[in-house]
Amino acid sequence: MPEDLPDTVTEHGLDGREIGRVRAALAARDDDRLSGYLDALHPADAADLLEQVNTAEREELLARWPGSIDGEVLSELSEGLREEVIDLLPPDALRDAVRDLESDDVVDLVEDLDEPRQEAILDALAAPERMAIERSLSYPEESAGRLMQPVAVAVPEHWTVGDVIDYMRARDDLPEQFYHVFLVDPRMSPKGYVTLGRVLSHARSTHLMALTEDSYRVVPAETPEDEVAYVFNQYHLISLPVVDDAGRLAGVITIDDAMTVLDEEHEEDILRLGGVGEEELSDNVIDILRARMPWLMVNLLTAIAASLVIAQFDDAISAIVALAVLMPIVASMGGNAGTQSLTVAVRALATRDLTSSNMARVVRREAIVGLLNGVVFAAVMGTLALFWFGSPVLGWVLGAAMVVNLLVAGLAGILVPVFLDRAKLDPALASGTFVTTVTDVVGFASFLGLATWILL
Repeated sequence: MPEDLPDTVTEHGLDGREIGRVRAALAARDDDRLSGYLDALHPADAADLLEQVNTAEREELLARWPGSIDGEVLSELSEGLREEVIDLLPPDALRDAVRDLESDDVVDLVEDLDEPRQEAILDALAAPERMAIERSLSYPEESAGRLMQPVAVAVPEHWTVGDVIDYMRARDDLPEQFYHVFLVDPRMSPKGYVTLGRVLSHARSTHLMALTEDSYRVVPAETPEDEVAYVFNQYHLISLPVVDDAGRLAGVITIDDAMTVLDEEHEEDILRLGGVGEEELSDNVIDILRARMPWLMVNLLTAIAASLVIAQFDDAISAIVALAVLMPIVASMGGNAGTQSLTVAVRALATRDLTSSNMARVVRREAIVGLLNGVVFAAVMGTLALFWFGSPVLGWVLGAAMVVNLLVAGLAGILVPVFLDRAKLDPALASGTFVTTVTDVVGFASFLGLATWILL
């Protein structure tokens, strides 16, 4: 390793200096220095590096560092970039990269690839490993069967602590990391689990069934992965057994995989609230346009709808120019208030905190908050309109419209995502457009309608 090799990571990941050093080594064609930098990186940081350099630098880097790309780096890459990197790797380098991966990581690696690329990876595996991967791939996408690791430490339910300790010491094919020993009956149906800590802290004669955890849960292989993540989060699990259609132990899901699903769900909700879908920084211009343009078109149509409402009051706007100045304030405040309620509602639906049992209370709370916000900002804007335009009546009209729109915004922000969720539509993706439309239309209609009625 070169003498001038610095620490290539900060306390928590890469920074611009480390990326600059890698770029300098690439420019100087100094392969020894480049390998020194890259070999010292944690796989997650190496994946970040590949995502942050441009396409030409990435191709050159992979061409000059093929032997050091291991499976952990590939598994850390975002989905779109992972396919690009796999295409750039020579077949031998790709096979070497996946040989040491856990089976659940290999499934995650190959499940979105086309058949030729899947075969290139599966051909690198031993026959038992390949069979396990193909079995996992037979389950539905985004299910517990895809998420699980097929290898679990399972022992007969009548065993003692001494039996399982001797068993683990005698085996050389145990998973590299595991947290529980699963207890099964003669039909291989799981009956409970015991943590390794409890195994090691009790006498050899202690029966394992006496040490099982109350937190024990089990899920079928077809269970959606968001349901799996919910179970982990709700019951504070570390690992979770997965069973097949016959109730036999099929594999185990560990906390790291569940947290990955939770992170992906959170990221997906944030992106969809912005109407950008599953966009990644490595996407090209065409992919980004395809993802964003449909929702921009929807927003355009809703904006036209709001403009048609305004057009119904063109005489009032022509007669009282102040209306044109003030009406964006009403719509903007309603939109912001609706977004606040919407964000809370979408998150509560995702975490299952918002249910039919507490729906009425939450809706009532949002209505009260919207009404109180409306009263406060009605007083502020009514006073401002009085001093700005010297018209107390205009101030009253503005204040009344503010109360109406903020009340409606609070209700729309909570009810729109609930209705979409009941209709089996993604509330994170569609709610924002509908809530904005409601607050714009109600804001313009209430303000201009009241102004026409009272002032003209």
